[in-house]
Amino acid sequence: MTWALIFVLAAGTYAFKVLGLIVIGDRKLPPVLDRCLALIPVALLPALIVSGTFSVGHDLVIDARAAGVGAAVIAAWRRAPLVLVIVIGVVVTALVRAIS
Repeated sequence: MTWALIFVLAAGTYAFKVLGLIVIGDRKLPPVLDRCLALIPVALLPALIVSGTFSVGHDLVIDARAAGVGAAVIAAWRRAPLVLVIVIGVVVTALVRAIS
């Protein structure tokens, strides 16, 4: 991936955000659409985590990353601070990679 492509994608993303502000303006969205838009990050974040954890190219793999994410999920479920959740995930991933 080249820097030119990154800048073009960044400009395109910014243009879409500005276009949304111009088109919608100060109008209120219908409540149904507003609720659906609020759920997009909740669905997108786990999808990105799963695809980044269990895929390499076009292949489905289970490796050290899965153990790290699993440990981080358990730490988050136990209500550990966010920094600790990240550190636990990193340490477990590193340990599994060192062992295998």
